[in-house]
Amino acid sequence: MEFEESGIGEECGVFGCVAAGEWPTQLEVAQILTLGLVALQHRGQESAGIVMSTGTNPPTYTTLKGMGLVNTAFKAEDLLKLRNGNLGIGHTRYSTTGISELQNCQPFVVDTLHGKIAVAHNGELVNASALRKKVMRHGVGLSTSSDSELITQLLALTPPMEELDTPDWVARIKNLMTETPTSYSLLVMYKDVIYAVRDPYGNRPLSVGRLVSEGKGAGETDTEGWVVSSESCSFQSIGARYYREVQPGEIIQISKNGVKSLSVVPRPEGDPPAFCIFEYVYFARPDSIFEGQMVYTVRQRCGQQLAIEAPTDADVVSTVPESATPAALGYAQQSGLPYVEVLCKNRYVGRTFIQPNTRLRQLGVAKKFGALTDNFAGKRVVLVDDSIVRGNTISPIIKLLKEAGATEVHIRVASPPIRFPCYMGINIPTKEELIANKPEFEDIAGYIGATSVRYLSVEGLVSAVQSGIESHGKEERISTKTTRFGHCTACLTGKYPVELEW
Repeated sequence: MEFEESGIGEECGVFGCVAAGEWPTQLEVAQILTLGLVALQHRGQESAGIVMSTGTNPPTYTTLKGMGLVNTAFKAEDLLKLRNGNLGIGHTRYSTTGISELQNCQPFVVDTLHGKIAVAHNGELVNASALRKKVMRHGVGLSTSSDSELITQLLALTPPMEELDTPDWVARIKNLMTETPTSYSLLVMYKDVIYAVRDPYGNRPLSVGRLVSEGKGAGETDTEGWVVSSESCSFQSIGARYYREVQPGEIIQISKNGVKSLSVVPRPEGDPPAFCIFEYVYFARPDSIFEGQMVYTVRQRCGQQLAIEAPTDADVVSTVPESATPAALGYAQQSGLPYVEVLCKNRYVGRTFIQPNTRLRQLGVAKKFGALTDNFAGKRVVLVDDSIVRGNTISPIIKLLKEAGATEVHIRVASPPIRFPCYMGINIPTKEELIANKPEFEDIAGYIGATSVRYLSVEGLVSAVQSGIESHGKEERISTKTTRFGHCTACLTGKYPVELEW
């Protein structure tokens, strides 16, 4: 809930599709790309873009971009221009670097010595400033302020060992990965293939799915194509099945012939992966799968762990943001308290032609919510939230519940306090704006009007996330050199996975 008005923004979403079998394909690749981006809309709402390729030699690229939501950015008549494509990549954007305007809309397309490439990127380069200077020293001009164009230009530069007549895209991608350690999940389209790439720390997510059609026999399926997405939640809506995750540092080639792992670029010895733990806490859709587990289930475990760490005498458990519902249910299960709904949200209260006056401003949160008083009047309420960022959104909710009859309102937060900015793809308010760094935090319950406030500990969050990850062998869990999982908690602890260059 706090994220709605806090200034914390999701990163971006990338999505790609390659038709299987003979080309030209009968598969509606453009429609699949559009639906895939709609399923990733929660990751960015500023702009959307699609680049389609015929996959021929030389290929014909068609680009479609627009500002706003996917359904606003793409008109039905515009999608007709993409109908001849056999493969394509798409992007939905929330700007972390680069201003919000059409020129920064992805995917980017550039000419190289060996033909056009298209690139879609999710993340933020920790050494972007140094890389921009390096690219410019090579005589390359940059037309946008986006990290993603910088990545595209770095890929276009010929690596030292490449033969002049034959492009080695794996070498070029590896060259990029040695130049910058994190943070990126990339889709690179060249001619008839898509390269799916995840940085060695695995900071941003990326998964592969298989498009299937039902065969004549019972249970028989045919592969119609392959898709790759920031989140697996997009697969169900397009008739695809989860295939596997792109591993940290892995370079995968996706073609009409299938999926092939080409290389894995290692991290410095001893460094664990650093998958963004806030993907589990808030950003990802609850039906997405990361590291072999569903986000919904992880959020439930967070709620259970929170109930162990911060129990309270209360009568009912509830929540306001939908994203915190799994955590609230987990808290209720662990504590033995009933889960009830306490507020009904008006989903149409957004922009209005009615100008705010004194009375409307005084009504505040009552314009957005109606109290379900029969569920909590005369009772002590535990309200589970996913985070408190600035502290200016939860306070009127507490006031509304108390005025509607709640005798006590206890706030339980299913994540630790956010204390530090993120430099790897999430837009977080400045350190000074975060409530956890203000003097008011010493008495945050009094500040927001709650009976009590408790947060999940960093250790509790990490335990809830890691306890359900599929093991690849106990010996790999023990050895720091072969650790297959690990999580970035920089916004909570200030410990960044790599040295920052600012």
